[in-house]
Amino acid sequence: MANPRHQLGLRAEAAVAAWLGRDGWRILARRWKVAEGELDLVAIDPDGTLVGVEVRGRRRDRSGSALESVDHRHLTRLRGALVRYALSEPVAHRGLRLDLVTLDGGESSWQMVRHPAIDAW
Repeated sequence: MANPRHQLGLRAEAAVAAWLGRDGWRILARRWKVAEGELDLVAIDPDGTLVGVEVRGRRRDRSGSALESVDHRHLTRLRGALVRYALSEPVAHRGLRLDLVTLDGGESSWQMVRHPAIDAW
């Protein structure tokens, strides 16, 4: 039986990919995994920057907000995975960046907010 939380994560990532695509982003990969970590989405933004996108949702704020849930250790892993992607996949880009997209509310009415450059690269 499929894990409902995993299925929700897949739907959230698909919704974010579609949302970014409508704004001119080109989605290159989903759930890209390497030893360094996993990138939920890898995309080229409209300015040509290669962006690793972390997708986070929270039903409750008991354990902190979605934005607060990305700690230094997680950022290090995301950064390493994005560098590995840039080195292994031949795609023209103007730089690297990590963004976070948070989803609030229920699945039928998700409110998405993009937090650019969460790693201050």
